[in-house]
Order: sequence, then C-alpha cells, then structure tokens
Amino acid sequence: MISYAPFWVTLKSSKESTYTLIKDHHISSSTIDKLRKNRPLNTTTINDLCRILNCQVAQIMEYIPSSEDQLL
Repeated sequence: MISYAPFWVTLKSSKESTYTLIKDHHISSSTIDKLRKNRPLNTTTINDLCRILNCQVAQIMEYIPSSEDQLL
C-alpha cells in the first residue's frame, strides 16, 4: 500500500499548510482528503507537491507491503 505519512512530516517542516496548498497552489480539498486517507493520486499531483514543497518523491509517499495489496 502507498502511505502518504511522509507528506505530513514534509508539510509540517515546510512553510506551507493545507490551507496554503488549497488557496495559493490550487491543490483541491479532495486531493488533501486523498492524502489523509492514503487513496491513489496521479503522478501529476505528486509532481506538483514535490515542486511546491521542494522535495523528493520519497518525502511525499512510501510503499508499505500489505496483505491488502491487489494480486496481479
């Protein structure tokens, strides 16, 4: 499963907040909700977050093996 726990750590250590992401950077509130609930995001959104927060992908998300993962 993809966890966005690193995003919250990165956000907390930045000058941004969920409010500024929505108001100043036009990140939708539904995207913030997806981050809270570890729901899928597209790579364009991940790219935008990395640009805004000036960070690497690993500072936004991490893979955690889970028995809930879909088998291929």
